[in-house]
Amino acid sequence: MASLKSLRLRINSVKATQKITSAMKMVAASKLRRAQERAEAARPYAERMERMVQSLAQSVAGNESAPAMLRGSGREDTHLLVVATSDRGLCGGFNSSIVRAARQRIVELEVAGKSVKLFVIGRKGRDQLGRDHGGRFVETLDNIGVRGPQFAEAATIAETLSELYAAGEFDVCAVVYNKFKSAISQIVTFQQLIPFAADEEAAAIDLGGAIYEFEPDEAEILDDLLPRNAGVQMYRALLENAASEQGARMMAMDNATRNAGDMIDKLSLTYNRTRQAAITTELVEIVSGAEVI
Repeated sequence: MASLKSLRLRINSVKATQKITSAMKMVAASKLRRAQERAEAARPYAERMERMVQSLAQSVAGNESAPAMLRGSGREDTHLLVVATSDRGLCGGFNSSIVRAARQRIVELEVAGKSVKLFVIGRKGRDQLGRDHGGRFVETLDNIGVRGPQFAEAATIAETLSELYAAGEFDVCAVVYNKFKSAISQIVTFQQLIPFAADEEAAAIDLGGAIYEFEPDEAEILDDLLPRNAGVQMYRALLENAASEQGARMMAMDNATRNAGDMIDKLSLTYNRTRQAAITTELVEIVSGAEVI
């Protein structure tokens, strides 16, 4: 049985941990509010941008003059997965769910005879995927969005992807991230960035008989708009990830705080029982000694 001193030390240690997890929960809750507002504010713009590109892509579909980021390379042999994770842990299964989905997609693509490369954002993704798939890394980035995701960072990533695509490093590029639904729910999402994946249902918008003329032509507009769209969609993914990370961390720290409270109650009960047993033993010894005298 543990001594009273060791039990007191353990109770004090758990109480100190509980204070830390409680503070981290409040910090995460504060950051979550701002991150959620930014993610929700970016969604309409990103969706509208995607619809605009959809509409233009429909008009130049099958045209040889269409931009390379729209028509593709004509192959689907090499896939690049942009795995967006966080630099910090203590956020429950946030990073693990993204890495698990990426690993599953790698297996699916390999079974289909495709080659897979990885562009990893965040230390946690780099560390977890590096054990089994380090040889697939094209590039890794840390400290993205330390003070909240910035569009300049997303645009730089999109520019790097465009350069890799122009150099023939891959045929298809998709980003995997956690889409924020609520503090207790995040959805692992795959979104193809390059070439632009035209959604026929989204493109088939009823214009009410309206006819649009573009100046310059659609192909030239798309040539400039597609890289911008890749940056916007990447920015959206980073914002969704940031909100999901804070939501997952808040819930993880809330669970840790409650578990610490339960452990303190159990240790306190054990401490009181041990103390009572020690007192009873001392009383028995005193009474026994008195009877002998």
